[in-house]
Amino acid sequence: MNVTMWGKALRIIPRLSKAEWDRLDVIARWLIATRAAVLIMTFISAAIAGIFAWRDGMFNLGSWALLAVGLVLAHATNNLLNDLTDYRKGVDKDNYFRTQYGAQPLQQGLWTQRDLLIYAAVTGALALACGVYFIALRGWPAVALLAAGAFFVLFYTWPLKYIGLGELAVVLVWGPLMIGGGYYVITGHWSWLVALAGLPYALGPTTVIFGKHVDKFEPDKAKGIHTLPVLIGERAGRAAVLGMMALMYLLVVYLVAIGFFTPAMLIVLLALTIMPLVWRIYRRPYPAERPADFPPEAWPTYFAATSFVHNRRYGLLFLLGLLGDAAIHLLAR
Repeated sequence: MNVTMWGKALRIIPRLSKAEWDRLDVIARWLIATRAAVLIMTFISAAIAGIFAWRDGMFNLGSWALLAVGLVLAHATNNLLNDLTDYRKGVDKDNYFRTQYGAQPLQQGLWTQRDLLIYAAVTGALALACGVYFIALRGWPAVALLAAGAFFVLFYTWPLKYIGLGELAVVLVWGPLMIGGGYYVITGHWSWLVALAGLPYALGPTTVIFGKHVDKFEPDKAKGIHTLPVLIGERAGRAAVLGMMALMYLLVVYLVAIGFFTPAMLIVLLALTIMPLVWRIYRRPYPAERPADFPPEAWPTYFAATSFVHNRRYGLLFLLGLLGDAAIHLLAR
């Protein structure tokens, strides 16, 4: 076992040679191939759903743990199938963007398609098993949630990403589906306010994927991949990300104003301290080469890496604020 590589794969998406890959254990390969560093965004969505359930006095540790495991495994399955689809469509040829920022096991010859399918099948089957449990627990509404999740897992890469619907899918998945649906399967109750309250965080992963699509604007345009930034233009894509980041804060302020959140949630405003850096990066087009002060391990993701740093800070503050908010609600009973 290579525990050091496990930790590295949870922080970044490592680049490595065939010889290095062959020395890895099964878990390290899975973490790298599924791009585990970004799976934290899904875990946070599950944590938010759990905290809402706790706040309302309906938290169940077992159900929450299965929810978190199931969502993370579903996201991992999507990432594996994403690489398989792009490989089969020839997208990753000719040093395409995806092969530059981290290991792409198929394109680099680290795995065969059979290897990837085995990993995807096992990962997907475990995610499905978690979903089946919630169907038995909650009935038909859980079937609808599972079906929606399966749809996005299977069809995000194609055709949704190719027709400008990938970014919308991310908002729906990380917000109403993961947080609103997660709250439902834990508690047995649907809440539109919970679904809305999860939207500020859901916009965070959306800014990451949107940023990545701005990073890939030119190669995607050349390959006929019509992501939303390709459809609206590179400059408008950068502006859209900044607008979504602003909405992440405005929605929290609104929910505090209407009394759904207590003022404890305003701690997310501390994440604004990173906005000068975000603004400086997003106000200019993608650079021709890595800026001297930009981390080499993050390049060539530029806007996506910047969005990820902002979302990580915002997400942790959102969780901290939500814990405080939940504690205040419980003490007030």
